[in-house]
Amino acid sequence: MSLTSALAIYFIIWWVVLFAVLPIGVRTQEEHGEVVPGSVPSAPAHPRLLQKAIITTIVAGVVFAIFYWLKEYSGLTLDDFPI
Repeated sequence: MSLTSALAIYFIIWWVVLFAVLPIGVRTQEEHGEVVPGSVPSAPAHPRLLQKAIITTIVAGVVFAIFYWLKEYSGLTLDDFPI
């Protein structure tokens, strides 16, 4: 697998994991009790984006490592999956 392919696959995995991690632990402004004027009550009170980006990077790294091992060492190819 070339470096370009590996980076592209990691990038795709990272975005999928990000969308899975984003809603975890989110409390709305309405639940928190402090709605900022001019915003919707369902907006997140404290999104903690840096923490979620770090968690996403770690989880995506693990998923990519499993994918890489399956592709390079197990002999599994796309032809092994039924269409």
